[in-house]
Amino acid sequence: MPLDPTKHPDWQIAEAAEKNMKTVYQLAEELGLQKEELLPHGHYVAKLDFKKITDRLSGRPDAKYIDVTAITPTPLGEGKSTTTMGLTQGLGKRGKKVIAAIRQPSGGPTMNIKGSAAGGGLSQCVPLTPFSLGLTGDINAIMNAHNLAMVALTSRMQHEFNYNDDQLAKRKLRRLNIDPRNVEMKWIMDFCAQALRDIVIGLGGKQDGFMMNSGFAIAVSSEVMAILAVAKDLKDMRERMGKIVVAYDKQGNPVTTEDLEVAGAMTAWMVEALNPNLMQTIEGQPVLVHAGPFANIAIGQSSIIADRVGLKLADYHVTESGFGADIGFEKFWNLKCRFSGLKPQAAVVVATIRALKCHGGAPIPVPGKPVPEEYKSENVGWVEAGTCNLIKHIETVKQAGINPVVCINAFYTDTDNEINAVKRLAEQAGARVAVSKHWQYGGEGALELADAVVDACNEPNEFKFLYDLSTPLRKRIELIATKVYGADGVDYSAEAAAKAKRMEEDPETAKLGTCMVKTHLSLTDNPNLKGVPTGWRLHVRDILTYKGAGFVVPVAGAIKLMPGTSSDPAYRRVDVDTEAGRVKGLF
Repeated sequence: MPLDPTKHPDWQIAEAAEKNMKTVYQLAEELGLQKEELLPHGHYVAKLDFKKITDRLSGRPDAKYIDVTAITPTPLGEGKSTTTMGLTQGLGKRGKKVIAAIRQPSGGPTMNIKGSAAGGGLSQCVPLTPFSLGLTGDINAIMNAHNLAMVALTSRMQHEFNYNDDQLAKRKLRRLNIDPRNVEMKWIMDFCAQALRDIVIGLGGKQDGFMMNSGFAIAVSSEVMAILAVAKDLKDMRERMGKIVVAYDKQGNPVTTEDLEVAGAMTAWMVEALNPNLMQTIEGQPVLVHAGPFANIAIGQSSIIADRVGLKLADYHVTESGFGADIGFEKFWNLKCRFSGLKPQAAVVVATIRALKCHGGAPIPVPGKPVPEEYKSENVGWVEAGTCNLIKHIETVKQAGINPVVCINAFYTDTDNEINAVKRLAEQAGARVAVSKHWQYGGEGALELADAVVDACNEPNEFKFLYDLSTPLRKRIELIATKVYGADGVDYSAEAAAKAKRMEEDPETAKLGTCMVKTHLSLTDNPNLKGVPTGWRLHVRDILTYKGAGFVVPVAGAIKLMPGTSSDPAYRRVDVDTEAGRVKGLF
């Protein structure tokens, strides 16, 4: 019998379940994989040779394609990954051949306050420890590839400063005239290290580098990570890698990784990382884990490659987008689906009574502190008031022409009156609604959700993008801000306005997609505004260029690309059982 999640932490539940895991060889046999398509990393984790699989199965029809998104979450998260695992388990209980695709967790939130994103309770991805601590090395490869570009940039700047043109020519280098005040990239690491956001490098003598302002971002915000999420194959990745804009020269022209002659070496670090990782749910359904960009500061999707593999190997493929539908689903809709050419049949919008109470007026929960007492007693009024946020996200999914299914991710503390209020209001908004207790009961608790998703997949839809690529950049930003976030309009800093104008005038940049950076804690750019705020305008303070990934990145509000570590981080509770050799305390 599985452990009771109301009495045991996630890591203990995962540890107990791992005693009965299928080997990757069993999973491969069930999926119909050929021997050379499985690349084992031990007995319970493997990579899959995606090219051999997709080439062999190119004529097979695609599975039903389902995206899992959510309402605007509290800082505690509302169980999107848990629901993805639960839905996959529920479909498995119904006898469906199903695969899930989720993102690899970043070490930043794993060792901070959010946890590893493996799911929770009886709906988890296992084995938990390798999932949470580096897996097969993809993020390490991303860090090496990205930071190699910074090594190439900074060493080139040092050499150009120290040598004249003849000396450079002897070293087979041409002068790039890089502007140290206009460097696009920073270094990356996979932790939340606020002390490294803004630094000065190159201190010392002339052999110690070029002195300039620099800084660090978190690894999952890297353009290399975004490229892993959107690349179709190795050739596509190599081409994208060479288009990364590292800096600008003193005339304002872009300096790319190809100009620095480092794009090939960067791609070399990424060859193995291009293959998705195979794991499983607690109940033995296959899970593909690949790429890990956040949705608030990046594209927020697992990889197109993982989805293509899942769509060929199963009858139902469940993929997950980060945070709420305003950012994760919006990017799935207008970026991932555009790049992949894939069209989903349904989208699941995860909601919790806790989050609805928060949007309805209850005190905002603070990670690391006890949940306020107001969340422990029934308050239908708060739930009804907060359902406006859920309805806004339902409307966003319907704008895409996709059939929405609301999943009430039920906690054992929720009351029937609160749940019935959500069902009534969500159904009035035109969504199917399912109550799911997968956290507490696993796949058995997700049968109602599985049935609702199957029904939604069997209905026709009329998928359509929010904007065409011919739409000018500022008009696209306005459409996202007004139609998805509910803003009255958009304001720009002087720097952002100048960049937007320049990008609209550049035929190459004008064709790129739009990947918004915004807080996940509100529909607005202010994380403290809950519900569905009115009478506000989106403030865009900067716009970055990710030419390799294929989009520009408008940055709204005060959000940072390097998060900070809290005063009570998760690493304080992670340790090792030295007798058994097991990691404990992960969640």
